[in-house]
Amino acid sequence: MMTHIPFGSLGRFTNDWLNARHHFSFGHYWDPKRMGFGPLRVWNDDTINAGTGFDPHPHEHMEIITYVRKGAISHRDSLGNQGRTSHGEVQVMSAGSGIVHAEYNLEPGETQIFQIWIQPNSRDVKPQWQARQFPEATDAGKLVVMASGREGDDGALPIHQDAALLAATIKAGESVTHHLGAGRGAYLVPATGRLKIGSQVLETRDGLAVQDETSITIEALEESELVLVDVPLKNWK
Repeated sequence: MMTHIPFGSLGRFTNDWLNARHHFSFGHYWDPKRMGFGPLRVWNDDTINAGTGFDPHPHEHMEIITYVRKGAISHRDSLGNQGRTSHGEVQVMSAGSGIVHAEYNLEPGETQIFQIWIQPNSRDVKPQWQARQFPEATDAGKLVVMASGREGDDGALPIHQDAALLAATIKAGESVTHHLGAGRGAYLVPATGRLKIGSQVLETRDGLAVQDETSITIEALEESELVLVDVPLKNWK
Protein backbone atom coordinates (compact mmCIF):
# COMPACT_ATOMS: atom_id res chain seq x y z
CA MET A 1 0.00 0.00 0.00
CA MET A 2 1.29 3.46 -0.95
CA THR A 3 -0.05 6.81 0.19
CA HIS A 4 0.96 9.89 -1.81
CA ILE A 5 1.24 13.17 0.11
CA PRO A 6 1.52 16.09 -2.35
CA PHE A 7 3.78 18.97 -1.34
CA GLY A 8 0.88 21.40 -1.63
CA SER A 9 -1.05 19.53 1.07
CA LEU A 10 1.67 19.80 3.73
CA GLY A 11 1.25 21.85 6.87
CA ARG A 12 2.70 25.35 6.72
CA PHE A 13 4.49 27.82 8.95
CA THR A 14 6.07 31.06 7.71
CA ASN A 15 7.62 34.04 9.48
CA ASP A 16 10.20 36.66 8.55
CA TRP A 17 13.11 34.17 8.48
CA LEU A 18 11.64 30.64 8.17
CA ASN A 19 9.48 29.02 5.50
CA ALA A 20 8.50 25.57 6.80
CA ARG A 21 6.40 22.71 5.48
CA HIS A 22 5.35 19.80 7.71
CA HIS A 23 4.76 16.26 6.45
CA PHE A 24 3.33 15.36 9.88
CA SER A 25 1.57 17.30 12.62
CA PHE A 26 3.98 19.76 14.20
CA GLY A 27 3.67 22.99 16.16
CA HIS A 28 0.49 24.83 15.18
CA TYR A 29 -0.22 22.34 12.37
CA TRP A 30 -2.33 19.41 13.54
CA ASP A 31 -3.96 16.73 11.39
CA PRO A 32 -5.14 13.52 13.13
CA LYS A 33 -4.42 11.60 9.92
CA ARG A 34 -0.80 12.78 9.88
CA MET A 35 0.57 12.03 13.32
CA GLY A 36 3.64 10.15 12.14
CA PHE A 37 4.63 6.90 10.48
CA GLY A 38 5.72 4.28 13.01
CA PRO A 39 8.49 5.91 15.07
CA LEU A 40 8.97 8.57 12.37
CA ARG A 41 7.33 11.53 14.09
CA VAL A 42 8.49 14.65 12.24
CA TRP A 43 9.60 15.44 8.68
CA ASN A 44 9.99 19.20 8.33
CA ASP A 45 11.02 20.86 5.07
CA ASP A 46 12.66 24.12 6.19
CA THR A 47 14.01 27.06 4.20
CA ILE A 48 16.05 29.36 6.48
CA ASN A 49 17.06 32.87 5.46
CA ALA A 50 20.71 33.92 5.59
CA GLY A 51 21.96 35.08 8.97
CA THR A 52 19.03 33.59 10.89
CA GLY A 53 18.07 30.35 12.57
CA PHE A 54 16.81 28.53 15.63
CA ASP A 55 17.95 30.08 18.90
CA PRO A 56 18.94 27.78 21.82
CA HIS A 57 16.10 25.44 22.82
CA PRO A 58 15.84 22.07 24.61
CA HIS A 59 15.00 18.55 23.42
CA GLU A 60 14.83 15.15 25.07
CA HIS A 61 13.98 11.56 24.07
CA MET A 62 14.24 12.11 20.30
CA GLU A 63 16.62 11.20 17.47
CA ILE A 64 16.91 14.33 15.30
CA ILE A 65 18.45 13.94 11.84
CA THR A 66 19.24 16.96 9.68
CA TYR A 67 19.69 16.38 5.95
CA VAL A 68 21.01 19.50 4.19
CA ARG A 69 19.46 20.06 0.76
CA LYS A 70 21.12 23.40 0.01
CA GLY A 71 23.59 25.67 1.80
CA ALA A 72 24.74 24.74 5.28
CA ILE A 73 23.56 24.69 8.90
CA SER A 74 25.81 25.58 11.85
CA HIS A 75 25.22 23.75 15.13
CA ARG A 76 26.17 24.35 18.73
CA ASP A 77 24.88 22.66 21.89
CA SER A 78 25.11 22.43 25.65
CA LEU A 79 27.65 19.59 25.40
CA GLY A 80 30.13 21.96 23.75
CA ASN A 81 29.71 20.53 20.26
CA GLN A 82 30.03 22.90 17.32
CA GLY A 83 29.93 22.13 13.63
CA ARG A 84 28.87 23.17 10.15
CA THR A 85 26.92 20.67 8.03
CA SER A 86 26.57 21.39 4.30
CA HIS A 87 24.84 19.80 1.31
CA GLY A 88 25.97 16.19 1.00
CA GLU A 89 26.35 15.89 4.75
CA VAL A 90 24.09 14.70 7.56
CA GLN A 91 24.04 15.47 11.26
CA VAL A 92 22.41 13.42 14.00
CA MET A 93 21.55 14.63 17.48
CA SER A 94 20.41 12.05 20.02
CA ALA A 95 18.61 14.25 22.56
CA GLY A 96 18.45 11.43 25.08
CA SER A 97 18.14 12.60 28.69
CA GLY A 98 18.25 16.24 27.59
CA ILE A 99 20.21 18.70 25.46
CA VAL A 100 19.99 22.37 24.49
CA HIS A 101 21.04 23.31 20.97
CA ALA A 102 20.91 26.08 18.37
CA GLU A 103 20.94 25.85 14.58
CA TYR A 104 21.86 28.85 12.41
CA ASN A 105 22.26 29.60 8.73
CA LEU A 106 25.50 31.58 8.69
CA GLU A 107 25.78 31.37 4.90
CA PRO A 108 25.32 34.28 2.45
CA GLY A 109 22.22 32.66 0.91
CA GLU A 110 19.27 30.61 2.10
CA THR A 111 19.69 27.12 3.52
CA GLN A 112 17.24 24.28 2.89
CA ILE A 113 17.05 21.25 5.16
CA PHE A 114 14.94 18.23 5.94
CA GLN A 115 14.69 17.88 9.71
CA ILE A 116 13.58 14.36 10.60
CA TRP A 117 12.65 13.24 14.11
CA ILE A 118 12.50 9.57 15.07
CA GLN A 119 11.26 8.39 18.45
CA PRO A 120 13.96 6.28 20.17
CA ASN A 121 13.61 2.74 21.49
CA SER A 122 15.59 3.66 24.63
CA ARG A 123 14.99 6.52 27.04
CA ASP A 124 17.43 8.59 29.07
CA VAL A 125 20.43 7.70 26.90
CA LYS A 126 23.46 9.97 27.00
CA PRO A 127 22.88 12.85 24.57
CA GLN A 128 25.28 13.20 21.66
CA TRP A 129 25.82 14.96 18.33
CA GLN A 130 27.68 13.81 15.24
CA ALA A 131 27.99 14.91 11.63
CA ARG A 132 29.54 13.22 8.62
CA GLN A 133 30.06 13.71 4.91
CA PHE A 134 28.91 10.94 2.61
CA PRO A 135 30.40 11.71 -0.82
CA GLU A 136 29.35 8.29 -2.12
CA ALA A 137 25.71 9.29 -1.59
CA THR A 138 25.94 11.29 -4.81
CA ASP A 139 26.71 8.14 -6.85
CA ALA A 140 23.80 7.63 -9.23
CA GLY A 141 21.78 4.51 -8.68
CA LYS A 142 22.97 3.69 -5.17
CA LEU A 143 21.05 4.08 -1.94
CA VAL A 144 23.52 4.94 0.82
CA VAL A 145 22.70 4.40 4.50
CA MET A 146 23.54 7.68 6.23
CA ALA A 147 22.07 7.21 9.73
CA SER A 148 20.88 3.98 11.27
CA GLY A 149 20.18 1.91 14.34
CA ARG A 150 19.64 -1.27 12.31
CA GLU A 151 21.97 -4.20 12.80
CA GLY A 152 24.65 -4.43 10.12
CA ASP A 153 24.58 -0.79 8.96
CA ASP A 154 28.24 -0.24 9.76
CA GLY A 155 29.63 3.21 9.04
CA ALA A 156 26.33 5.05 9.37
CA LEU A 157 25.76 7.71 11.99
CA PRO A 158 24.14 5.86 14.94
CA ILE A 159 20.59 6.42 16.18
CA HIS A 160 18.67 4.74 19.00
CA GLN A 161 15.97 3.06 16.93
CA ASP A 162 15.70 0.12 14.52
CA ALA A 163 15.39 2.58 11.64
CA ALA A 164 17.58 4.06 8.92
CA LEU A 165 17.88 7.11 6.70
CA LEU A 166 19.11 6.46 3.17
CA ALA A 167 19.80 8.80 0.25
CA ALA A 168 20.72 8.59 -3.42
CA THR A 169 21.03 10.59 -6.59
CA ILE A 170 19.37 8.80 -9.52
CA LYS A 171 19.92 9.73 -13.16
CA ALA A 172 16.92 10.14 -15.47
CA GLY A 173 15.66 6.77 -16.68
CA GLU A 174 17.55 4.81 -14.01
CA SER A 175 16.14 3.21 -10.88
CA VAL A 176 16.99 1.84 -7.46
CA THR A 177 15.23 -0.90 -5.50
CA HIS A 178 14.70 -0.79 -1.76
CA HIS A 179 13.80 -4.03 0.04
CA LEU A 180 11.58 -3.88 3.12
CA GLY A 181 11.66 -6.48 5.84
CA ALA A 182 8.52 -7.96 7.34
CA GLY A 183 6.56 -5.45 9.38
CA ARG A 184 8.53 -2.48 8.04
CA GLY A 185 7.63 0.58 6.01
CA ALA A 186 9.31 3.44 4.19
CA TYR A 187 8.64 7.15 3.90
CA LEU A 188 10.40 8.84 1.01
CA VAL A 189 10.71 12.32 -0.47
CA PRO A 190 12.45 13.51 -3.65
CA ALA A 191 14.54 16.48 -2.53
CA THR A 192 14.87 17.34 -6.21
CA GLY A 193 13.47 15.87 -9.43
CA ARG A 194 10.54 13.56 -10.16
CA LEU A 195 10.16 9.90 -9.22
CA LYS A 196 7.84 7.05 -10.16
CA ILE A 197 7.10 4.22 -7.73
CA GLY A 198 4.55 1.76 -9.10
CA SER A 199 1.69 3.91 -10.38
CA GLN A 200 2.62 6.84 -8.13
CA VAL A 201 4.45 9.86 -9.57
CA LEU A 202 6.18 12.09 -7.02
CA GLU A 203 7.06 15.69 -7.74
CA THR A 204 9.86 17.47 -5.90
CA ARG A 205 9.24 17.50 -2.10
CA ASP A 206 6.13 15.27 -2.25
CA GLY A 207 5.98 12.47 0.31
CA LEU A 208 5.14 8.78 -0.13
CA ALA A 209 4.32 6.38 2.72
CA VAL A 210 4.86 2.71 1.85
CA GLN A 211 3.67 -0.28 3.89
CA ASP A 212 2.76 -3.94 3.32
CA GLU A 213 5.28 -4.14 0.46
CA THR A 214 8.32 -6.42 0.28
CA SER A 215 10.22 -4.06 -2.03
CA ILE A 216 9.81 -0.89 -4.05
CA THR A 217 11.50 0.11 -7.29
CA ILE A 218 12.08 3.84 -7.57
CA GLU A 219 12.50 5.20 -11.10
CA ALA A 220 13.80 8.69 -11.83
CA LEU A 221 11.73 10.52 -14.45
CA GLU A 222 14.45 13.19 -14.34
CA GLU A 223 17.67 13.40 -12.37
CA SER A 224 16.54 13.22 -8.76
CA GLU A 225 17.87 13.35 -5.22
CA LEU A 226 16.01 10.92 -2.98
CA VAL A 227 15.76 10.73 0.81
CA LEU A 228 14.14 7.64 2.37
CA VAL A 229 13.51 6.58 5.96
CA ASP A 230 12.99 2.85 6.70
CA VAL A 231 11.11 2.19 9.97
CA PRO A 232 9.46 -0.65 11.90
CA LEU A 233 5.67 -0.59 11.74
CA LYS A 234 4.70 -3.95 13.25
CA ASN A 235 3.27 -3.58 16.77
CA TRP A 236 4.06 0.14 16.73
CA LYS A 237 1.61 2.28 18.72
